[in-house]
Amino acid sequence: MVKKLKSTEPFDHPIVFSNEKLFDDLSKLIEQSRQQVAMQANSALTVLFWQVGKRINDDILRNQRAAYGKQIVSKVSTQLENSYGRNFAEKNVRRMMQFAEIFPDMQIVVTLSRQLSWSHFLILIPLKSVEAKQFYAQLAINETLGVRELRKQIANKAFERIEIANLQSSQNENFPINTFKDPYLLDFLGLQNDYLEKDIETAILHELEKFIMELGKGFAFVERQKRMIIDGEDFYLDLLFFHRSLKRLVAIELKLGKFQAKYKGQMELYLKWLNRNERQEGEETPIGLILCAESSKEQVELLEMHKDGIMVAEYWTELPPKKELERKLHFALIEAKERFERKKLL
Repeated sequence: MVKKLKSTEPFDHPIVFSNEKLFDDLSKLIEQSRQQVAMQANSALTVLFWQVGKRINDDILRNQRAAYGKQIVSKVSTQLENSYGRNFAEKNVRRMMQFAEIFPDMQIVVTLSRQLSWSHFLILIPLKSVEAKQFYAQLAINETLGVRELRKQIANKAFERIEIANLQSSQNENFPINTFKDPYLLDFLGLQNDYLEKDIETAILHELEKFIMELGKGFAFVERQKRMIIDGEDFYLDLLFFHRSLKRLVAIELKLGKFQAKYKGQMELYLKWLNRNERQEGEETPIGLILCAESSKEQVELLEMHKDGIMVAEYWTELPPKKELERKLHFALIEAKERFERKKLL
């Protein structure tokens, strides 16, 4: 006869409640809701500012008198400020008018306002070209840039540097545009005079996060001094990255001094080896970036390196003063456009 065991009474083993996971889950829900509310409020406020600016612009346009425009803006902004606060001071109202004039399509404003704050728009408004405004707006969205980071990108002329690089690669449909810059600003590495190639590489690894930010969103570090055995001989690639959205490996070589034609053959060898031995299913063909202290524009043009998926760009270890940076990039862009036009005539 089997003896029936007595069941354990509940009060013999009290249940231990743990509310940590419950609290964490509820906290996430609350934080997500707060963020959504803040984003919706920001979007609504930005669209309101656009509507205010548009309404005043339309009123001034109907009257077609400059004197009327000055008087009405001053008068209505005073009324609005008294009723609704400092957001509607005359200086701010004039910014709203600029905003509506520069971004005339309300649907575009509605779309952008879901991801950009009014502070972002205030930074974009003074930019001279429509292309630059569109570029930096998209950059801020793609890379989730805060206001400070966006200001830095504009100050460092990211638009102009990407435009210069695009002109080098735009004649090859298989070579992705908006991937590289020229030049790259590596002043954050803190290199002293008489540095070696290995010093640049070591400094980049120490400041890897900043280097990836300068490269742009999508780059993920893979390996340093990638070893390749070819015909029993060892070859070493300086830096290997993977670009997630492009789904391809990006080989980077660092060179002191001026670009030399022999660098092309070296990079071609590395890319072919990577394509055969490292490229995985679903990935695109690897591409290369040769960073030199000084480029040789004519050699790069004659070698047509973009056709082989190779970009050549300069790196600057010291950031010049703002005016000098603008001047150098202005002339570099003019030169790049002239080379591009010559290619089209050939």
